[in-house]
Amino acid sequence: MEIRPVNAHDDPLAISVIYEQSWRYAYRGIIPQTYLDSIPHGRWAAHVTKGGMHSLVLLAHGQIIGTASVCRSRWAQYPGYGEIVSIYLLPDAMGKGYGAPLLRACLEALHEMGHDQILLWVLEENARARRFYEKNGFVCADVYLEDTIGGRAVREVMYRYDVRP
Repeated sequence: MEIRPVNAHDDPLAISVIYEQSWRYAYRGIIPQTYLDSIPHGRWAAHVTKGGMHSLVLLAHGQIIGTASVCRSRWAQYPGYGEIVSIYLLPDAMGKGYGAPLLRACLEALHEMGHDQILLWVLEENARARRFYEKNGFVCADVYLEDTIGGRAVREVMYRYDVRP
């Protein structure tokens, strides 16, 4: 297993496929299936190289099977925080021990960027992701965002992590 920053040789479309497949798998039953089925190929390709975003890839046996993006907080009320914007694995890679190392790489990258306090948002109904973050030291902040995805109202909950000992 190797985790490294995205580089110029990585195919943004291949990385986008990880987002696409992960969304279709992880959000089944949470986001309308018609929306998940309509996600276009390459939907997240531009996100991979977006300015201000630090994107990582996780490789196993030479193949990219996971990706993550971090940045300084995008939320004015949380200046100084680092933010984990996304962590996604191909469905076949889920539950096989790849998520925790990718999460640790995100925390390390944010710490190197000078952030000791980290936040992330997760869909409230995504119990699997919430258990994962809690198992890895994140604490529910009881801060919520209301959103609509695919015509369905969803709620996101903020989790926080403090890197300082």
